[in-house]
Formats: sequence, C-alpha cells, structure tokens
Amino acid sequence: MEILHSKILGSGQPLLILHGFLGMSDNWKTLGNKYAENFEVHLIDQRNHGRSFHSPDFTYTLLVDDLKNYIEYYKLENCILLGHSMGGKTAMQFALTHPGLLTKLIVADIAPKTYPAHHQYILKALSEVDFSIQKTRKDIEFTLSTYIKENGVVQFLMKNIYRKDKQQLAYRFNLTVLLKKYNEVVTSFNTEKQFTKPTLFLKGSKSNYISTEDSVLIKQMFPNATISEISNAGHWLHAENPQEFYSKTMLF
Repeated sequence: MEILHSKILGSGQPLLILHGFLGMSDNWKTLGNKYAENFEVHLIDQRNHGRSFHSPDFTYTLLVDDLKNYIEYYKLENCILLGHSMGGKTAMQFALTHPGLLTKLIVADIAPKTYPAHHQYILKALSEVDFSIQKTRKDIEFTLSTYIKENGVVQFLMKNIYRKDKQQLAYRFNLTVLLKKYNEVVTSFNTEKQFTKPTLFLKGSKSNYISTEDSVLIKQMFPNATISEISNAGHWLHAENPQEFYSKTMLF
C-alpha cells in the first residue's frame, strides 16, 4: 500500500488540505503555515500529482481510499478536511463515505455535480511541451503561453516543472493518466448518503462553479452546510483573496 506524500506543519487537531486538478500541496504552503499556528496541518499531494505516487488508475473512489489509508497510517482522529476544486470533490465523497473520521468539512469552489469538460486548452498546452527539445523553464513557459493567455494559470502550471535529471525537466503530475482519465475529474458521484456534521462551502464571487441552483443539491447531501462567498475572487479563491479565505475558515 502506497501512502500519499504530504508536508506536515504545526500541532493540534489535524487539518487535512487537498489541492485541485493539476495542483499540488505546495499551492497551499502560505495558508498552511498560517493554519499551523492553531492546527496540525497536512498538505497532501493526491495520487498522480505533486510528489505522490503515479498510478494508471484514477477515480474519486480511489482518491477517497488513498485518504483513508493516509489517515490510518498517521493514526489521525477528529480531522477537519478542506478541499479545493477536484480536492473538494474528493473531500465531499470522503465525508459521505467515512463521516466518523471527520468533525468538519470545508469545500472550496466546487459543487457535488458533473461539470462540462473545460480544461482542454490547458491539457493541449501541456501536451505540446516536449521535454527532449525544451530544455529550460523559459522555453516551457513560452510554449504554455502560446496556448494559455492567463499568466496566472501559466505560473500555476510552471510550479509543476522540476529537474528530473541533469539533462531533462519534467512534470510532477502524471499527464498521460490525467489526460486519459480526465472524465473522472469532472464527473459527479451518486450517493444517497448524507454528511450531517458542520460543513462550509466557499465560492469565489467571480466564479461560476457554484450556482444558486446548486445550493439545493448541496443541502440534500450536506444538510448542515453554510454557503459563503469570498469577495474579489474567482475559482482560485484561496490564492486570490487569502485573507478573507483564512478569516472565514478560521471563524468556521
């Protein structure tokens, strides 16, 4: 059994944080350090992301199993779970499957539904990089920028570039599998279950990931949920307005 890679900071009640699609635990370093003043923070890389293991299999059921194995391995109790985007879907499904392992749930800018595919241009850009030809970070950034006009997205993806050996750079995420299993990322999960413990959904004021109609679905699965908005923020709400994100989560 392989255990997910993580960075553990601080001490106290465990706060587990799950990144989104094509992200990694490092994306949460700044907020993680702040949370660590009050909690034992676990910044976790999900499978096929960051420094965690690569696998040909990728479903939310497996991501939930990975997290359960992680919690058992570290003997964690009374966890608070926070997930953003894809990590938010893992977190929701985990809460519905293993409610006894959590005390609270925080979901950042995602609803428990299927989304239309919307990462194609990013996946195309990533596929266009040829590490045998593009030897420098600058070359790679130029290629990505040709397809992706939002500089913030390019910089976010560039965090995944590392030096595999002296000759070659590489992606930390497993692009081959993520391309193949992309439909698993945007899918919903069918469940009759409910998670009745305190739950906080945070949505970016400029994001369309959680709509007004979604609140009905959210309340069905998470009857004890509050939905709150982070101002001046899109889908990357924790990066775009970290202060408000921090204060709202800490209040919760």
